[in-house]
Amino acid sequence: MTLRRPTSWIAALALATAAALASGWAGAAGAAASNGTAAESPDTSADAVAHRPRVGLVLSGGGARGLAHVGVLKALEAQRISIDVVVGTSMGAIIGGLYASGMSATQIERELALVRWDEVFSTRVGRRDLSQRRKDQDHELSAVLEFGLRDGELKLPQSAVAGTGLEALLRRYTLPVRQARSFDHLPLPFRAVATDMETGAPVVLADGDLAQALRSSMSVPGVFSPIEREGRILGDGGLVDNLPVNLARQLGAEVVIAVNVGTPVGGRETLNSAVGLTAQMINILTEQNVQRSLALLRPGDVLIRPELGGLDSGDFDRVADFIARGAAAGQASAPALATLAVGAEDYARWARRHTAPALRPQALTAVGFVGTKTTRPARLAPLLESRAGQPFDPGAAARDTLRLAASGDYLRADYRLLPQLDGEALVFQLEDKPWGPHYLRLGLDLATDFSARAQFNLKLAHERRWLTDAGTEWRNRLNLGSDPMLATELYHPLRFAESLERDWFVSGWAQVERRRLGQYDSAGRESAVFDRYAGRIGVDLGRPWARRGEMRLGLVHDALWTRPVLLGASYDGPVEATITHEFGPRLRVVDDQLDYALFPQSGYRLEAEAAVGRRMGAFDEVFHRVQASGTLALSQGRHTLNLHLQAIASDEGGSPLVGRYTLGGFHQLSGFRPGQLSGNHVLFARATWYARLKRDVVLTRGFFAGASLEAGNAWVNHRDISLRGLLVGSSVFLGADTGVGPMYLGLTWAARGALGLVFFIGRP
Repeated sequence: MTLRRPTSWIAALALATAAALASGWAGAAGAAASNGTAAESPDTSADAVAHRPRVGLVLSGGGARGLAHVGVLKALEAQRISIDVVVGTSMGAIIGGLYASGMSATQIERELALVRWDEVFSTRVGRRDLSQRRKDQDHELSAVLEFGLRDGELKLPQSAVAGTGLEALLRRYTLPVRQARSFDHLPLPFRAVATDMETGAPVVLADGDLAQALRSSMSVPGVFSPIEREGRILGDGGLVDNLPVNLARQLGAEVVIAVNVGTPVGGRETLNSAVGLTAQMINILTEQNVQRSLALLRPGDVLIRPELGGLDSGDFDRVADFIARGAAAGQASAPALATLAVGAEDYARWARRHTAPALRPQALTAVGFVGTKTTRPARLAPLLESRAGQPFDPGAAARDTLRLAASGDYLRADYRLLPQLDGEALVFQLEDKPWGPHYLRLGLDLATDFSARAQFNLKLAHERRWLTDAGTEWRNRLNLGSDPMLATELYHPLRFAESLERDWFVSGWAQVERRRLGQYDSAGRESAVFDRYAGRIGVDLGRPWARRGEMRLGLVHDALWTRPVLLGASYDGPVEATITHEFGPRLRVVDDQLDYALFPQSGYRLEAEAAVGRRMGAFDEVFHRVQASGTLALSQGRHTLNLHLQAIASDEGGSPLVGRYTLGGFHQLSGFRPGQLSGNHVLFARATWYARLKRDVVLTRGFFAGASLEAGNAWVNHRDISLRGLLVGSSVFLGADTGVGPMYLGLTWAARGALGLVFFIGRP
């Protein structure tokens, strides 16, 4: 299967290749290979039923197009076509496997209608389920572009999609038949096809864990990571046999009903890029194995090919449309299927045998973890809902799996129920990311107003997790460019609580940076340029609030050195460099419930910080500082209203060369130059509307159009603060959430500023 909305550009070419695989694997052309004719009424006599041929159902791969299989199944049920064996590949394996496990077509349709496909195909667990440490990283760098360092080698992720959502679904759907070790013992005998990624040989999955088999058959290269099963690395079966007609014959099928949901090879218009050429190449190659399968169809077999024009392999949000077209194709094949229909009583008996056994919850004998070699998942066990001695709850087990996956340490998180003498044990299967435990992320800041002003920063983050059994982490950040910065933090849980997400911690950290600041006269002309070097070192005692937020209390030492670089003729302030040192306690509290750090569509984020202490150097005095900010996102359909408010009060004293804080620039008082307003006290408010456009853009989470209205100002002395002194700015923009951060192209304007055009990559 594949995605129409790829969320990672780590494997952009791989994703395009996967798109071709998902659509091209099932891309057979040709007419129905059936010579059957319609009968006025099926012969349902005992003799006819006794000699009814063994019917095999073959379902092809095809990504979202495979959802049409459900409609075909509904049509087969309506015509009382009883199936004897089922085989499938990729999405066909999933639909076929669920049907073979005892789910009816209507049950499958009902379940698929409830699926949130954006979560199933997400690059990771939903942001609200992350710890605050992981959420904070989203505000530093995009979470998409992650790679790692292991054994001295640079390693890339194996897939663009986490896969946890899909695995959780398959696990829940197949629970009623979890004890069937052979797929011959399912309500309908079943086989799935996968590919041995080392040898290229087809692998027929006939026993073991059904959920794992279905997931293995759908391991699209570059999208889902391959599955290791019995020592073999398994990828999507469509690579070798997307329409496994011959496999159905081997299982004794005398008549084959083959359902092909692929798209044809693309036309010339698809060949205008490297991505298009790669996709076309895969289409051509995979078409060949489909054609070989079609050649195996015999007179009396039935080929059903739903008309899916206008629907592609990534349209998972159009479940109803796919099912409707599949049902229409199944109904159109009624004349060819008529000879396979059985009487009402015989079909009722078949349906009863086909029904899956009821899921009877029983008390768990134990809850454990297997697979991980570098982490200590028992530190998260107190947060899990599943407990030994309590009845098994599939919903709780699925939520627990997501909690474990939210740590960001695992390539795969799944669970299994293992039989015991006195019941069943719940075991969470965890597979460490092969590119850890050193994780690296890249980012980019780029801003230009298409005049002489531009900024550029290359950002790199490093994180080493699980330095100790307690969960110690070492995190580093480096910026190279206009605003160089280096930061490091050592974070150590204290084991005061059993749960890692509720344990007190101690953090030692340091940061140095340089920023170039301008000072502007009343006419908006730059009158001076300064370099400000800032160094900070601190130690915090803190506690996370599970997945809500975090509190820190610590001691901080700040050092600021500000020196003039260029003084204009109109500048009349101090000309000597100033050095100050500040030392004192600091309290920081954050509660972050945004669904996305960039272009959020729901949730809120609240942050507050207060510091007090002694300032020494250029000024010798007591200082105090308070700052708070809040963001609220509300959505209706595709439209989102994002409200942001920020307030800062800092008693700096003396006569600094330039204020500690600045305003100005895109979405920081649009229409004014970056840093045009400076002071020690800041008020700022912004209301932003944006709408997610229907047309998706490759390599992004979404493409947005929006506008903002902003008001704010910065004052050196608190006596000058006045709401009547607020300045107003505005913008209209196109934006995208990309793998390197948000991207904007905007038009800005302010009544006391200017009209401008900006291009921006990074956080405004």
